[in-house]
Amino acid sequence: MKKILAILFPVILAAALPGCKSLIFHPSSYMFSTPSDFGLQFENIELISSDDTKLHAWWLPAMGQVKGTVYFLHGNAQNISSHINSVAWLPEQGYQVLLLDYRGFGRSKGTASIPEVFSDIKAGMDWLAINPNVSGRPLYLLGQSLGAALGGFVVGNSPSYLAQFDAIVLDAGFTGFQAMTEEVTTGNWLTWPFQYPIKWMMPTDYELIELVANISPTPLLIVHGRQDRVIPFHHGEQLYEKANRPKVLIEYEGGHIETFRSVKMRQYLLQFFTDSSEM
Repeated sequence: MKKILAILFPVILAAALPGCKSLIFHPSSYMFSTPSDFGLQFENIELISSDDTKLHAWWLPAMGQVKGTVYFLHGNAQNISSHINSVAWLPEQGYQVLLLDYRGFGRSKGTASIPEVFSDIKAGMDWLAINPNVSGRPLYLLGQSLGAALGGFVVGNSPSYLAQFDAIVLDAGFTGFQAMTEEVTTGNWLTWPFQYPIKWMMPTDYELIELVANISPTPLLIVHGRQDRVIPFHHGEQLYEKANRPKVLIEYEGGHIETFRSVKMRQYLLQFFTDSSEM
């Protein structure tokens, strides 16, 4: 039996989880929609990461008077075309939006990996820093799911990048890669026997829970659905507990990144933008 397990272990592991990248990133090059489908004007933006990887982004101009800019970082699956509905309502409210696809996602070149994706996120921040349409107006970071973990880590680890933003919003973020991996593998009968080797494969140097306190004194909003089965609610609670003031935790009755389907939650976000810009 031991010999059989010894043979099957690498086979099952390779079939189920071909490297930690497949646990973290699930990109698609297929574009499910465009901003035009939402009645929005847009511009295709090409960004260059620090290692010369070409990245694709969408720029959504605000309708009417510009109140500010939102830098949107999506989750671990598909690309910006499948996540745009989370922010498609913002231009009508006066907010211009930059949506970035990490390397390997959508029309962005390369292959998604850590820590390389951090330089992709910084490339978007660098572009915003020199954009005359952004200068002089409030700038907000909105990260969802993996985007919350990645974006939160970047600003928590980089005071110069944090200084660009008037507020940070982490929607359905998780505390760290190892903690999230442990929960996923223990809940799956196929991966449960291999939970520790899989956990050891995950990066250990990029845990948001260790840096979220550094976001202070920039206002921080943490949002999480009570019925989130992808990233359980307690991740949001733990991030909130570790964060320093000023901070707000908003919970809602809903699943993973269902936040802005609700008019009420949209109003909460807009009010947070207004309040944080006045601090």
